[in-house]
Amino acid sequence: MHESEHGENILDVKDLRLLETLYSTQSVTKAAEILGLSQPNVSTWLRRLRLQVKDPLFVRTSDGMAPTPRADKLLAKIQFILRDIRQLTEDEGSFDPGSSRRVFRMCIPDSAQITLFPKMLRHFRKCAPDVRLEALPVNANTARLLETGEADLAFGSFVPGMVAGYYQQALFELDFVCLVSADHPRINQRLTLENYLGEAHVALSYGSANAFIEAEMRRQRIERRVLVTLQGFLGVAKIIETTDMIATLPREIGATLAAGASIHLFPCPVPVPSYMVSQYWHARFHHDPGNRWLRSICAEQARTDLFQASFSIKDAPESLLE
Repeated sequence: MHESEHGENILDVKDLRLLETLYSTQSVTKAAEILGLSQPNVSTWLRRLRLQVKDPLFVRTSDGMAPTPRADKLLAKIQFILRDIRQLTEDEGSFDPGSSRRVFRMCIPDSAQITLFPKMLRHFRKCAPDVRLEALPVNANTARLLETGEADLAFGSFVPGMVAGYYQQALFELDFVCLVSADHPRINQRLTLENYLGEAHVALSYGSANAFIEAEMRRQRIERRVLVTLQGFLGVAKIIETTDMIATLPREIGATLAAGASIHLFPCPVPVPSYMVSQYWHARFHHDPGNRWLRSICAEQARTDLFQASFSIKDAPESLLE
């Protein structure tokens, strides 16, 4: 913080970086470690900022230093400014994952938190041990977060608001599978359409994949007997393993949930088309070295192992939405 020629105190870049770090860590101690300062210095600095903006900014809770509503509003502007400054000061190849402490924020669906996200984390722990990742939901606010720089990437088959000014890159194509208990009394070696229509089903109440399935069932005039509707994937595997119900899911999440459980996977007997999963980012950060590195890692990890077993898309080009 420094004084302007009119005698007013204004925030400088160091102040913005402190606020960003406090917001992401919610800890004075952790912020001090990242910034290379002592805890008393950060505490004193924060007191000055509180007086300047006339707001506590962060208050102590059982989970750490929680931001106030004023801090939430400031953060969007702060990150916007800092991203632009970083773009001005960083050279094209200056991002060093081995030493970076950057926080990458990615908007990903729940299924990717179980499948793609752990794969990425394993890779990051090896090549970028101090890079931090934050998962955000995919919703109507995602496009704005990408535009302002509050989020770096978004994943999914459909992201609301993706219009001109955004890039996309296809990662992989997935079909649908059915999960059935290995001890199912009526389904053993094969899942027929008759079995599918005659058994009870577990479904999800949200998500683009579930909406895709429901729309396709309606189009083909097929009625599933859905007896359980869940808001997430957490209970799917245990329900399928211990009952005679069926769940229809994208192959990636279905195979992940079935691993280590007494569950059989079958091709869906209803001819549901496959769908494409892509990554999206805003044109403002297309040339940002850190963002480019992140995109390359995500594409590499998405096209290995489980995903190659489906319909992997190799070296898909990046395309600007118009």
